[in-house]
Amino acid sequence: MRSKLLLAACLPLAVLAQKKGKPVDLLVYNARIYTVDEKFSVAQAIAVRNGRIEAIGTSRSLLAKYEPTRKINAEGKFIYPGFIDAHAHFYNYGLGLKTADLVDTKSWDEILSKLLEFAKENPEGWITGRGWDQNDWDVKEFPTRDRLDALFPDRPVVLTRVDGHAAIANGRALELAGVRAGDTLTGGTVETKNGRLTGILVDNATDLVYDKVPDPTTAQRADGLLAAQSNCFAVGLTTVDDCGLSAGQVLFIDSLQKTGKLKMRIYAMLSDNPRNYDFAFSRGPIKTDRLNVRSFKVYADGALGSRGAALLTPYTDRPGWSGFLLSAPAHFDSVARLVAAHKDWQLCTHAIGDSGNRIILQLYGKYLEKPNDRRWRIEHAQVVNREDFALFGAYSIIPSVQPTHATSDMYWAGDRLGPKRVTGAYAYKQLLGQNGWIPLGTDFPVEDISPFRTFLAAVFRVDAKGYPSGGYQVANALSREQALRGMTIWAARSNFEEGEKGSLETGKLADFIILDRDLMTIPAKDVLQSNVLATYVGGVKVYGK
Repeated sequence: MRSKLLLAACLPLAVLAQKKGKPVDLLVYNARIYTVDEKFSVAQAIAVRNGRIEAIGTSRSLLAKYEPTRKINAEGKFIYPGFIDAHAHFYNYGLGLKTADLVDTKSWDEILSKLLEFAKENPEGWITGRGWDQNDWDVKEFPTRDRLDALFPDRPVVLTRVDGHAAIANGRALELAGVRAGDTLTGGTVETKNGRLTGILVDNATDLVYDKVPDPTTAQRADGLLAAQSNCFAVGLTTVDDCGLSAGQVLFIDSLQKTGKLKMRIYAMLSDNPRNYDFAFSRGPIKTDRLNVRSFKVYADGALGSRGAALLTPYTDRPGWSGFLLSAPAHFDSVARLVAAHKDWQLCTHAIGDSGNRIILQLYGKYLEKPNDRRWRIEHAQVVNREDFALFGAYSIIPSVQPTHATSDMYWAGDRLGPKRVTGAYAYKQLLGQNGWIPLGTDFPVEDISPFRTFLAAVFRVDAKGYPSGGYQVANALSREQALRGMTIWAARSNFEEGEKGSLETGKLADFIILDRDLMTIPAKDVLQSNVLATYVGGVKVYGK
């Protein structure tokens, strides 16, 4: 009899237990969620368990089905997959946060003033900085080192142009590096005037000085990466493609991720160096939840802003000069042949000028089948001859582009390229048409870190000032959906990661952001006013209140 009474007493508890929902770690509801799935579906709620998406659907259905440890009413706000920057320089951006910031300077005088302040706060060692752009000055010419020498006669100074493809060094830095007037090298120039070094170094010549700059300490590297991470999370980035790292830098990133301090997911491209090829092929690809290493980054030519991009015919504003390749064509062929023989590895090549793009497209075609799923990428694909667009589609070559390059360069690109050739520049719509998808990035710190600037430039073809009215070469604008896909699922696909991230679907990593406004409907003037309210990586809040 007693056992029957106990059984009867337990029955209500059993019934209650049956009614209790399935446990999950987090449930966000009452939101407008752009899943960016194949149908571009919109949902209301998302449930997360063990770092992955357990379910996505209506608020009513998920609230009824699940019992969350934490429940958040989004109050009608907007949720997107975590943004993925398909081309950036995360490691160097972090280190650069500890150097002189010269971005948006309007004159050489302003730079010198900033350097004096920086020198007071950092009284010892080399003075380094980055971000100057002579195209933003009234006098759109490279500076010379004379005033640097006068201000810093005994202290070495080297300052990198915004695109990373040119630098100016003072006399002391040039002396320590052993640079002499008349020095020549492949893929770079040491500029002189009247037989004297001007201090300007273009492309490979910058390495002559930077090889002498002392390496940062372990603590400085860690501090820089964590600062970079904070800035990325604040703008909604949950994955970045870091383009061009050494094996040692990759291992350092991995060590920080394993401690739990570095939560940013990173798709790392190894730089073009024999030691990196040995490292990669001896151990194979590296894949964890936060790190993916399976590609190489190669540089074909320089940048358009410093006239190092390789053009088929001379620059319109510099007759007789067509830029240059950074290595001999035989080198690119040897790298393509090597990577083609290792099926697990991807090749990503920086190509800016129409000559640089043609050479790499044709070279890829030599080693790739028609069609293929190797996903070899051309980074930037900035100026493409009309006869060469079809090569992207013919050989399944992926153009990885950065829309803010168009709106930064538009002020002077026509001068460099001329009215006919410029129509094949920044041609994102034409490039999209080749394979039906296109990954987007920023190239930070060359451009601003903000994905919202990417979206603005891709869709509206205007810069942060709203210039030009009506947009720049708008025939190559992307739709809102295409731009969002380029910043999420297509970026993931360019990294072979579309099965785990880039859209909000059951089973994928719970990387998502909550915004205060709807990118799919707001006018252009409001895009840069968008605020990231919260950023989640693996269902854990890494930014926000």
